[in-house]
Amino acid sequence: MKNITLSADDKLIEAARARAEQTTLNEQFRRWLADYVRQEQKTGSAMALIEELRGQVRTGGRKFTREEMNER
Repeated sequence: MKNITLSADDKLIEAARARAEQTTLNEQFRRWLADYVRQEQKTGSAMALIEELRGQVRTGGRKFTREEMNER
């Protein structure tokens, strides 16, 4: 675990403490940081899947209209 120092407006800190949901601001920051990293990983995974699918789907170079794309 590494200690860091953050700075923020006093009023915002007090408002956050009042709403901390039975946790400390440190715990809230750790949760936010974990969620932030997870979001980046999800984005990377989604983009990798899209690239994989692009390699498997063939349209023969044809461009589809919006109506054709929305057909079921």
